[in-house]
Amino acid sequence: MTIYVGNLSYKATETDLRDVFSDYGEIKRVVVPTDRETGRVRGFAFIELDQVQSEDSAIDQLNGAEWMGRELRLNKAKPKPDQ
Repeated sequence: MTIYVGNLSYKATETDLRDVFSDYGEIKRVVVPTDRETGRVRGFAFIELDQVQSEDSAIDQLNGAEWMGRELRLNKAKPKPDQ
């Protein structure tokens, strides 16, 4: 499972996210999409932790929390539809 992190500050970096989510378990992957033209963070990210229980705990604790001046929105990421 992967966590979708929405309403992310445009100043957030992969390192920032690793610092926050490392409290909940071992991080397997962090993806911070950027705009192709500007290179700016698009305001969301995907985090994958080593255990589903760790991800559920992170979602419970961080959803709605204020971080870097924004109220985070976390939920389980939906699989990308086949094209």
